[in-house]
Amino acid sequence: MFVWFPAWWLLGLGEMAWIPLSFAMVFYLVRRGRIEVPRGFGIWLLFMVWMVCSGIGIDTSGRLIGFVYRALLYLVTTIVFVYVYNARLRLTPRYVGGVLTVFWLITMVGGFIGVLFPLLSFTTPLAMVLPQPLLDNELVHEMAVRQVTQYNPDSWLQIDPRPSAPFLYTNGWGNVYSMLTPIVIGYMVAVRRERRFWFLLLALPVSLVPALLTLNRGMLIGLALALAYVTVRFVLRGNLRAILALLGLALVVGVVFMTVPVAQRITDRLAVSSTTADRASLYDETFQRTLESPLFGYGAPRPSLKEGAPSVGTQGQMWMVLFSHGFPGLAFFMGWLVWAYLRTLHRWDPLGLACNTALLVVVVESSYYGILTAGLTIAMIAAALALPRSEPPLDVPTSRAILKNTRNERAVPIH
Repeated sequence: MFVWFPAWWLLGLGEMAWIPLSFAMVFYLVRRGRIEVPRGFGIWLLFMVWMVCSGIGIDTSGRLIGFVYRALLYLVTTIVFVYVYNARLRLTPRYVGGVLTVFWLITMVGGFIGVLFPLLSFTTPLAMVLPQPLLDNELVHEMAVRQVTQYNPDSWLQIDPRPSAPFLYTNGWGNVYSMLTPIVIGYMVAVRRERRFWFLLLALPVSLVPALLTLNRGMLIGLALALAYVTVRFVLRGNLRAILALLGLALVVGVVFMTVPVAQRITDRLAVSSTTADRASLYDETFQRTLESPLFGYGAPRPSLKEGAPSVGTQGQMWMVLFSHGFPGLAFFMGWLVWAYLRTLHRWDPLGLACNTALLVVVVESSYYGILTAGLTIAMIAAALALPRSEPPLDVPTSRAILKNTRNERAVPIH
């Protein structure tokens, strides 16, 4: 899913490739036989059931296609959580942290491609096999014809291209970057005695260049929140060495911020863009229209009543869930994320604390970012790694070794 993501992106599939890959996970889970989940996972399962029931609000075939696609993506995140939570022997926190660090590096490289070649676009193989009616859909067209930046030269807003590769939108890039950066730092602590540590230590400040040039205010809020949160936790614990390291990191961020011409660009963007006021108006309309169908919502976003405004139920995962699946759906969705964050507060090991921090970031960013699919999948992995287990993992190879050594005796059952 993650290490091969550049291939899925070049083919035009992107996160859509995760659907068949998750089915492969189901095969391994079924073969394993015994599947465990934490008790609080029922909150998420209630959301899944409610989300399916909200399909009664779908009124057009086009919205039905979108509903089914999003339902499959929610299913992907569910399968990934169960898979990582159960694969304790192979998918150790360090291994998964390494995989997510590779994904972070892929995100950084995609950002640099957007910085260096802002107008680059290409037609993917997906465009060659899809019928024209599907290609006429705006979302499908953006997947089939890849761009490395979010840029509209025909817009009346004079905004420079903003890096987005390997995702569709700049906000998606910022969401993934801000969630993965704490995990990367936690992974660095775990491998601090290896050569890869020094490579990542160099990559961390370098990655700030495309990150800042996205002009992504929501990402900056997420990163600032993560830094402040971890600092407070270390202050309460009295860990002076970690506090000094975080202060050094904050100093590096400040130097890069002053070096890269980003402050003036953010100011210029704010001067010509009314996104904050537009979002507030859209959120108000989303809330008011949900009051007309508070139980199951409308199943999918719908056009705004205001001309030129984005569809109601977009511009934030929380608002999409509210409008599409009603107030109970939102309570189940956010309840699961908040429960997972609170349940992992006890973690003080580097990767455990990083996962807990990523969960806090996603709770906040879901109010203004669409986190489906990459952001929510990362949150599910963070929860699966950091949540406590009721019993130690089964050491299957050791059990098989016991069987081999006792082949002349009575068979020993393995459960």
